Amino acid sequence: MVESAVVLRCPECGSKRLYRDGLRYVQEGYVQEGPVQRFLCRDCGYRFSDPSKSFKECQTSGERQVCAVLQDAKNLNTVEETKTLAGDLKDAPKWTIQFLWSLKKDGICDNSAKMYWYYLTNLESRGASLSDPESVKAVIADQKWDPNTKASAVTAYGKYLEVFGGTWKKPRYKREHKVPYLPTSKELDTLIGGANKRLAAFLTLLRQTGMRAGEAFRLEWRDIDAERNMITLNKTEKHGTPRNFTVTPELIAMLNNIPKTEKKVIFTGTLTNFSKTFRAYRSRLALKLQNPRLRDIHFHTFRHYYATELYTKTKSIKHVQERLGHKSITTTEIYTHLVDFEYQGSYYTALAKTPEEAQKLLESGFRYECDFGEVKVFMKPKGAL
Repeated sequence: MVESAVVLRCPECGSKRLYRDGLRYVQEGYVQEGPVQRFLCRDCGYRFSDPSKSFKECQTSGERQVCAVLQDAKNLNTVEETKTLAGDLKDAPKWTIQFLWSLKKDGICDNSAKMYWYYLTNLESRGASLSDPESVKAVIADQKWDPNTKASAVTAYGKYLEVFGGTWKKPRYKREHKVPYLPTSKELDTLIGGANKRLAAFLTLLRQTGMRAGEAFRLEWRDIDAERNMITLNKTEKHGTPRNFTVTPELIAMLNNIPKTEKKVIFTGTLTNFSKTFRAYRSRLALKLQNPRLRDIHFHTFRHYYATELYTKTKSIKHVQERLGHKSITTTEIYTHLVDFEYQGSYYTALAKTPEEAQKLLESGFRYECDFGEVKVFMKPKGAL
């Protein structure tokens, strides 16, 4: 939280709840040259600079920064960055640098590294000695965690032992596969309608593309083709396949309404802080509307909704797998068990392999929906002439 004699406010929402969020380097010829302190609004997620103070002034004015764990912007590209990153963490364990750098060299993605680090430090804070596997097993068994959380803690400690050469007889916790929570279309519209322009554009992007939050967060302006209403996803997560999405002109307009001050479209801070902003907004709206179901909606919920809606329309699990970028169709099959939409069964679907077949379908009232491998999918409402 920023503490200073002159209270800064977010120019977007007026909030005083701010984080320091890195530096912006000002070129020669401006009123102030050199690095300028950036700030991040905790309420709306807006990122801005305070033109009245330089970085040195902020450092000596008693202001402090709440450090983010494993900032996304650094990405652990080098050993030096890893050391700087670990140095920013208050009371970071001594093993942190070696552990994180080893994961980076093994090709473990940053999100997984964050999760491993989180579980290991959590276990230490609960009294586990990472050098003693039996101590770790006892602490995990003593927690009132669900089996999925305990299984994740076991996986994280297994990675720790791989890095430092230890062995253990790991406990067995069977993961429970639950049906994802699926809100109504009206509830998603309510969340989007009450959000600020950045958050509303981000949620709409998730709803229309089914991207993972991390994928959408890393989109750059060069990935958006406004003329063809198309968005290209090249920076995928979990080794997914790159893909194109055709979106509505309304979404393109929402994205273009965001100031183009950075390479990234939505935000240049961290996804962790952006998620905190969303959760705070979601809780306020749930309380205001007296709808506790809104609190159960997460960024990933929009992906579940997209997949279920797409499967309901096309009845093609293979097509849903391609649109979601899943490596295994087993992961995609869960969406065949979710609730049906009100329009399920009210469409005819047809496939066309040649231009002639496509022409006949269009003349018969079908409309083009999407590509499925080497064929094109067409749909027509039942009862349509």
